[in-house]
Amino acid sequence: MAADPESFRAYVVDRVGDRFERGLRRLAPADLPDGEVEIRVGWSSINFKDGLAATADGKVARAWPLVLGIDLAGTVLSSTDPAFQPGAEVIAHGYDLGVSRHGGFAEMARVPAAWIVPLPPGLSVREAMAIGTAGFTAGLSVVELEARGLEPADGPILVTGASGGVGSTAVAILAERGYEVWAATGKDDERAWLEALGAVGFLTRDEVTAEGRPLESERWAGAVDAVGAATLPYILRTLRRGAAIAACGNASGPALVTTVFPFILRGTALLGIDSAYLAIEKRRGVWDRLATDLRPRSLAERVTEVGLDTLEPALDAIRAGEARGRWVVRIGA
Repeated sequence: MAADPESFRAYVVDRVGDRFERGLRRLAPADLPDGEVEIRVGWSSINFKDGLAATADGKVARAWPLVLGIDLAGTVLSSTDPAFQPGAEVIAHGYDLGVSRHGGFAEMARVPAAWIVPLPPGLSVREAMAIGTAGFTAGLSVVELEARGLEPADGPILVTGASGGVGSTAVAILAERGYEVWAATGKDDERAWLEALGAVGFLTRDEVTAEGRPLESERWAGAVDAVGAATLPYILRTLRRGAAIAACGNASGPALVTTVFPFILRGTALLGIDSAYLAIEKRRGVWDRLATDLRPRSLAERVTEVGLDTLEPALDAIRAGEARGRWVVRIGA
């Protein structure tokens, strides 16, 4: 087995008394939590949850000190589980990574074997993190909508927060599968890019956040909502009979103000998408599909790359809503 490094770099947040600290530190393997698999991290990605965890009032981090990063991809250094041999390329994301357990913004990680996904054929570790947690969430949203019976012939699909990581990947996946995709975004300058991903129509932020009647004209055969409080009421009252929303984000807040009418008069459904604690076998199955029939269109495009040294401004930008597409972090590649 490969020898552990004596020390490695990591991006850490900490509370010392009333003071919140964040920045690069050097850690030793002994600082890592228990786990069967040690990984040399090659890549991670930046997600909205990471941006929250990097702030004093983000209400995400639940342990101190904490290496941030809710996902990672890299190479197995050592393992006590025979399913993961040294040299194997793997992915880990969700569960408690970067929340209450040291995560992916470090050159080395130690992870339970039950949380690990073998890198599917057809994806590099960088491409896996170009998809990352956000892209996985988008893919899972499509899987759940189609499991309920959604097909391209059913009609138009709305994606909110379309210029963000989840939304843009959802647009790309749905378009590649033949759906008529409409994108809701507050950023007019993103429309050309979203059209290149496959969006055929657009709604403004005002259109999807305006107040309306309890039920309006039936329009959408389905939706992927990455925004939450501000947009869900509009989508619910404009869904077609029997349609569903994959609810996978709360960028605008967690509250939901609506009526029961979409549910009891049109038989609509609100599908909660929990990518963090999804059972590992289903998680591995979704990743296999993200490498094949759910592979996002233009995966290598519109990916911003940063390193550990330039991570901090990117964390602030994603929390401020300034991120476009996906951000990957080169760790040890």
